[in-house]
Amino acid sequence: MLKCVFYKNDGSFSGFRISGHAGYETENGDVVCAAVSSATMLVCNTITDYFKVKADVEVLENQITLLLKEKNKSAEQLLESFYTHIEMIAQDYKKVKIEIKSGGKEND
Repeated sequence: MLKCVFYKNDGSFSGFRISGHAGYETENGDVVCAAVSSATMLVCNTITDYFKVKADVEVLENQITLLLKEKNKSAEQLLESFYTHIEMIAQDYKKVKIEIKSGGKEND
């Protein structure tokens, strides 16, 4: 299962943690994982490299986390758009679970 946790602070999106594997095909052939991975990389790179927003980004085996370290309207809007994108994928693929939590602390 692919678990997508999005974080909100003060009503605005502030980060996410994507973990797991959708399991529709092998890891290297799973179109759902590829779609989510590609969108995740685009969001991380846009926030850090193009918007130049300070963020904690952690990449582990089957997990990526991004947490904004500062308020930035463009980054927050991009995270909201990313949430909508993942939500649409989750509607079509039941092995993708999505939720919203406050903050962005460990143990999610």
